[in-house]
Amino acid sequence: MKLDKETREQLVASIKRYAAEELEIEVGDLKAGLLLDYCLEEIGPSVYNEAIKDARAYFFDKVEDLEGSCYRPELPYWPNRDR
Repeated sequence: MKLDKETREQLVASIKRYAAEELEIEVGDLKAGLLLDYCLEEIGPSVYNEAIKDARAYFFDKVEDLEGSCYRPELPYWPNRDR
């Protein structure tokens, strides 16, 4: 998984802050970057696959109800005139 430079820098900074505040250890840019790379390679695919499953389920539900949500009566001109 490739990240743009700005996103990567923000994530490295977040990892460093987490380590400092929650684990009370100082982590440099290199170690934070290596941890980020590990997470992206090892954990990233599982998160991605779950997101795909969620998106698929969401769109399946929408497509399943497509007729109900998008149905329009046919030949509506005369019933409106006959009222």
